[in-house]
Amino acid sequence: MTDIIDDLTWRGLIAVSTDLDDLRSALNAGQVTLYGGFDPTAPSLHIGNLVLLLTMRRFQLAGHRPIGLVGGATGLIGDPSGKSVERVLNSREVVAGWVDRIRAEVSQFLDFTAGPSGALLVSNLDWTAELSALDFLRDIGKHFPVNQMLSREVVRARLEAGGITYTEFSYQILQANDFLELHRRHGCALQIGGSDQWGNLVSGVDLIRRVTGQVVHALATPLITKPDGTKYGKTEGGAVWLSPELMSPYAFYQFWINRTDAEVPGLLRVFTFRTREEIEELEREIADRPAARQAQRVLAEDVTSLVHGPAELARVQAASRALFGQGELRDLDEATLAAAIAEVPHASVKAAADSLPLVTDLLAATGIVPSKSAARRAITEGGAYLNNVKVTAADAVPAAGDLLHRRFLVLRRGKRTVSGIEVVSS
Repeated sequence: MTDIIDDLTWRGLIAVSTDLDDLRSALNAGQVTLYGGFDPTAPSLHIGNLVLLLTMRRFQLAGHRPIGLVGGATGLIGDPSGKSVERVLNSREVVAGWVDRIRAEVSQFLDFTAGPSGALLVSNLDWTAELSALDFLRDIGKHFPVNQMLSREVVRARLEAGGITYTEFSYQILQANDFLELHRRHGCALQIGGSDQWGNLVSGVDLIRRVTGQVVHALATPLITKPDGTKYGKTEGGAVWLSPELMSPYAFYQFWINRTDAEVPGLLRVFTFRTREEIEELEREIADRPAARQAQRVLAEDVTSLVHGPAELARVQAASRALFGQGELRDLDEATLAAAIAEVPHASVKAAADSLPLVTDLLAATGIVPSKSAARRAITEGGAYLNNVKVTAADAVPAAGDLLHRRFLVLRRGKRTVSGIEVVSS
């Protein structure tokens, strides 16, 4: 056992908690069973969920037993979001499919091997599906004072914005019942979640006290935000997904490596398992040699390897090097090259493989030069490259053999300005 509270405090992972001294004592006294929940409101988890998953993993490494709960039941309802409108209810078939996907993602981050701290994976549909409306109201609902439910911040905000249906209003009761069921079935004594879930977390603590007289705990992690206060987990294209089908490993890697110096120390604490000494050394690197971007590379490598695996990280790094002339483009598999090109300025061109446009036209089409005349100047000055080979003639035309995977070309101006072309058969 290690003092997990000290570690979480240093990493900035405790936003609010029930009696922290009492929780620390319980954790130091022996193994504690804890749980975190993940609702299938999308076909994948995102990096906001990753904060919770990695926090659960930290508890497990400290000797405690985590339970990953996938909301097969609560996913059919949807918790009240911070938006002013009701969630769209997904069909049972869609939710069931997302449950399977999220089960697989949760399984990546916890250790399910047999033993005292071996993780469990459950769905709250197992105990909610057969719960009748009468039993729900008599046995669970009677323990929830309406004035207390109305005081929850998210409920109050929705009421002020125009109202909330009973469906979403009842979500906190369902989540509280999950904690009660896990407490009964597995001795679960701690629920963790994001700080935006705090009202739901303490509802479970209160329900267990009312029903059993037992004292249990809740701990909320902060919402991870950028220096300007906006949330992580959003890019121009949407959420930063864990699924490679929704966000390529290359794009995922680029998200992390493009973080600013001000962001990286906090992200290293939250999203990596580097020690305090290692992270403080990387902080010194940022201060002493910011241009080297060593901390960004460590962050991107650690998180990409954690989410997508070492083999995918190696492919991503090879693509990143090759795009900038430090590796062989032809060694990249088609999917990785396509993902890399999608992350730089790119254009699609209709042409036959044996009659491709001039390189000057292609450079201008991608936007890395403002015009065809600027493209000719770049070639004349020795600063234009096709598939990492310097272009020497202003009237150069790519050959069919230059097409990577029979459809891609990589163009570069200078050392750092890269673009891509996808050739579509005419």
